[in-house]
Amino acid sequence: MTDSTFAELDALPTEELRERAFARARERHDLKFFWSVFRHLPDADEAESLDGAPNSVGPTIDEAVALWRELTGHGFGEQEPLLRAAFIDYLQKH
Repeated sequence: MTDSTFAELDALPTEELRERAFARARERHDLKFFWSVFRHLPDADEAESLDGAPNSVGPTIDEAVALWRELTGHGFGEQEPLLRAAFIDYLQKH
């Protein structure tokens, strides 16, 4: 996937981009990526209850994915362009 061009990735639906970026982040155990995405979600107040610091006890990749699944039913809202850009950027860099 790292060989995908911006145009190829940009042509994909946001949910497909999210799935690919999350799969890559899970493989890389990249908790920092998940928390950076969560901060931009609409109605993400629940995420604030988790510390999110990479060295803290508590948040894990599985917790991040579970929280994402809980929040995704609400759509991306006005943050969709920002999230799309984050997913594309992550996929191109990793």
